[in-house]
Amino acid sequence: MRKLVYAINLSINGSVDHTSDTPDDELLLYFADLTRNAGLLVYGRVTYQMMVPYWSDIVKNPSGESKADIEFARAFDAAQKAVFSQTLTSVGDKNSVLYRTKVEDEIQKMKKEPGKDIWTGGVALPSHLIKLGLVDEYYFIVHPVIVGEGRKLMDGITLPANLKLRLLDSKAFKSGCVVLHYQKQ
Repeated sequence: MRKLVYAINLSINGSVDHTSDTPDDELLLYFADLTRNAGLLVYGRVTYQMMVPYWSDIVKNPSGESKADIEFARAFDAAQKAVFSQTLTSVGDKNSVLYRTKVEDEIQKMKKEPGKDIWTGGVALPSHLIKLGLVDEYYFIVHPVIVGEGRKLMDGITLPANLKLRLLDSKAFKSGCVVLHYQKQ
């Protein structure tokens, strides 16, 4: 059975505003490796539209971009993606499929399929999946910044019970970012 893995960049105080800090080359190469090893990327509309066409455009025109940006863009562009939205009418990426069905039903089906793990990112869709108990592992990428405003992880979500996690691994980067890899207990 495939696992559903959630990865998110956040500040020390839990802000998930993607403009608060940007990954350096070392972290982007780390993300590229994670993305290449994913069987499927799952997004809601907002995160999908933030990622596509941005990274796909870098693949088409890499001039002026760093090696790390290009590596991540290639990994992201090649990955299979599932997009859950009630408002999108189409997706603009050759490897993306649009779903209008109930996300929890589809995720449960996808987890039973053979293949590599399923990865998700963003806030709204993963928060919903966390609340339903469908996320198996977490990668919290903590950036060395405290942000005064912005959306916080799990804002507006009430969990049915405390979610206990077990630390599987951690990795520190030269930039001061720390990746904390947890498994749901």
